[in-house]
Amino acid sequence: MRKIVHLVIATLLTSYLQAQDVKGLVKDADGKIIANATVSLLKAKDSSIIKLGTTDKAGAFVFPAVTKGKYLVSASYVGYQPQYSAAFDVEKATVNLPALSIAKLSAEALQGVTVTAARKPVIEVKADKMVVNVENSINAVGNDALELLRKSPGVSVDKDDNLSLSGKNGVQVFIDGRPSPLSGKDLSDYLKSIQSTQIESIELITNPSAKYEAAGNAGIINIRLKKNKAYGTNGSVTAGYNIGIYSKYNAALALNHRAGKVNLYGNYNFNKKLEESFMSLERTQLDTFFNQHTINTNNVESHTFKTGMDYYASKKSTVGVMVSGTFSDGNTRMNSHTDISYIPTSTPQKLLRADNTIASTRNNINSNVNYRYADTSGHELNLDADYGYYRIKSDQYQPNIYYTPDGNTELSRVIYNMVAPTDINTYSLKGDYEQNFKKGKLSFGGKVGYVESSNNFDRFNVFTSTKIKDTLRSNNFKYTENINAGYVNYNRQIKGAFIQVGLRVENTNAKGKSEGQKWVADHYEGYDSTFNRHYTDLFPSAAITFNKKPMSQWTVNYSRRIDRPAYQDLNPFEFKLDEYTYQKGNTQLMPQYTNSIGVTHMYKYFLTTSLNYSHISNVFTQLIDTIDKSKSFITKKNLANQDAVSLSISMPLQIKKYNGFFSLTNNYSHYKADFGTGRTIDLDVFNVLFYGQNTYKISKTVTAEVSGWFSSPSIWQGTFKTQSMWSVDAGAQKTVMAGKGTFKLTVSDVFQTMRWKATSDFAGQHVATRGGWESRLLKLSFTYRFGNNQVKAARQRKTEAEEESKRVNGAGGGIGGGKQ
Repeated sequence: MRKIVHLVIATLLTSYLQAQDVKGLVKDADGKIIANATVSLLKAKDSSIIKLGTTDKAGAFVFPAVTKGKYLVSASYVGYQPQYSAAFDVEKATVNLPALSIAKLSAEALQGVTVTAARKPVIEVKADKMVVNVENSINAVGNDALELLRKSPGVSVDKDDNLSLSGKNGVQVFIDGRPSPLSGKDLSDYLKSIQSTQIESIELITNPSAKYEAAGNAGIINIRLKKNKAYGTNGSVTAGYNIGIYSKYNAALALNHRAGKVNLYGNYNFNKKLEESFMSLERTQLDTFFNQHTINTNNVESHTFKTGMDYYASKKSTVGVMVSGTFSDGNTRMNSHTDISYIPTSTPQKLLRADNTIASTRNNINSNVNYRYADTSGHELNLDADYGYYRIKSDQYQPNIYYTPDGNTELSRVIYNMVAPTDINTYSLKGDYEQNFKKGKLSFGGKVGYVESSNNFDRFNVFTSTKIKDTLRSNNFKYTENINAGYVNYNRQIKGAFIQVGLRVENTNAKGKSEGQKWVADHYEGYDSTFNRHYTDLFPSAAITFNKKPMSQWTVNYSRRIDRPAYQDLNPFEFKLDEYTYQKGNTQLMPQYTNSIGVTHMYKYFLTTSLNYSHISNVFTQLIDTIDKSKSFITKKNLANQDAVSLSISMPLQIKKYNGFFSLTNNYSHYKADFGTGRTIDLDVFNVLFYGQNTYKISKTVTAEVSGWFSSPSIWQGTFKTQSMWSVDAGAQKTVMAGKGTFKLTVSDVFQTMRWKATSDFAGQHVATRGGWESRLLKLSFTYRFGNNQVKAARQRKTEAEEESKRVNGAGGGIGGGKQ
């Protein structure tokens, strides 16, 4: 595989080095520069679009790496008449075009001008982030947000749906720049409820400045949902069908109305799916061997929505309000059987069957009120107030029935019923201000955030005709967290270099309270296990970009970041998975801190190379520890440290009707810790992640796409060594009805290779596990766009700035929401 990757890169580089640049300027009729004008590189023969771009603040544009041929360039801007250059040849030298002059349209002409949005590339590489434009990808159809992340460059998803980015697992997830206070299974279930039809783009932010929340040692993943800003009344409707082992259905409706000073928007998505996953786990502990096999079927129906209004009070002020939510009901059946053997004699002892059923509901509502002020002299103020609530409930019925090894005769049974409701409320106030200062930009701001979480866990012992609450193993865990933050950031261009320095301070106040009962002498007695933490940290960041030569830019950056424990990882009560395995939190779990330094080189806006080093102290890890000789429990602990080095190379490619994007990321990670009494961890791995996206325009209405990824062996959660994984998706789309309708047909995981395997040796037990899910699917979808897309004769406005990302607070529901 490595030889193939090297051959592909060498071939692409050879093609690229034979290409030249095309440069030029765009001005108006009076000779004034036009910034942010849309420019298109067209093939002279048939005017087909080869590349798209925009002009910078100086009105300049550049198309790098243009192969030999005959071309022309068009320039357009809202309210102006498009202008075309004369045809020109690209041979062995850079082409400098004469300035293109565009003239304003008359008021009468404006009434009939139709706005056609420039199609963005599937993946864009920027200085601080990579953007995956989901709405432009054919193979994104029918996927949910978690599957899209699994296929994104540099992102890994382990067997428990935990995310990592560039080999580091401290990833913070945002939705529309706002935090989702979930983690673990709660987060993965939420991401599975978001369909690709809702998503505009996914931002992979690896080098956040001080303006961003300090949480997230690996960086930030921000999922941008669609929001139509076109004038008039318009919308779209989508219907989709997927088939693998079982059928799945999805539908979406989006509406938008913009006139005068008001923009109203809303969308609704429906998703219904029945899906299957499987897992096998072999565990050796002392003289006992456990061989477990589990098949899960999950039946989920979800409804998601987003609605809001923007009011453009003046040229400088915008007020907005937004409400979004998800309502999901699920029913999971877990058919599990475990063969238990005595190792010295290889004698089967008994068979355990634990066929669980779990009924769950996951509902949340998020609301936001925002205000933006921006003038032409560089002053900008953004204010946001957010409130969100999450209501999660799990009702699990777990029979543990023991049989003779042949499975014919019942030996004994123990049946449990676990009811675990979780309520989470989040509140935040945030302000950001920016202005010109000393030939640069000075920004500062702050945020006050408060989260309260209540996690009840009631366990019942079930008998033939009744059930009795187990007061010793039932509990109520309440957690509150207040974070007060402030930052200052300054950036400026100085003699061929762009510098950025910032400092963020965060004060954290957290309190956890676990209430339950314990047996004392001859009676039950309540107990209160409470912990309080108060700490303040400084988080400096700095970056310098050497841009004297725009075609060859170097960036050096440094940052310090933090990851706070998720709520359920602090919760000390036990959650039983079966008679031999349970899960519990750790009140002693401390935050992990990361110091990172990186160097990035961008060549001709085409080839991007990044080298990063991170040192993480107190890194989180999930351990499968031992208790009562043959039993094990899953918990989170702090390792001593982790060192991670990553080298990534990415580049787009465009040749006639072909578009491609390729990225190669190499990670080296070393995990080391000593918990005493032979319980040590000392693991390292060199991991390679490859991602490729290939699109070919067969005709004016038909486009085909093939994408794929490969991951070499890696380490999950500090203790599991994995085998390699890879997958290929293929699809095609056809536009109909004069471009208003789009049919898409795709097949995901064509070769059905998305299967995982992992092993772990810790605390005297060896674990070998493998599994997979219904990953190969045939997906069909149809989208129809309707309504007005004409520009009204209204004054030109700037759209409101997107809110800067927020920290994802601690996360999730009770431990009952853990991976089963």
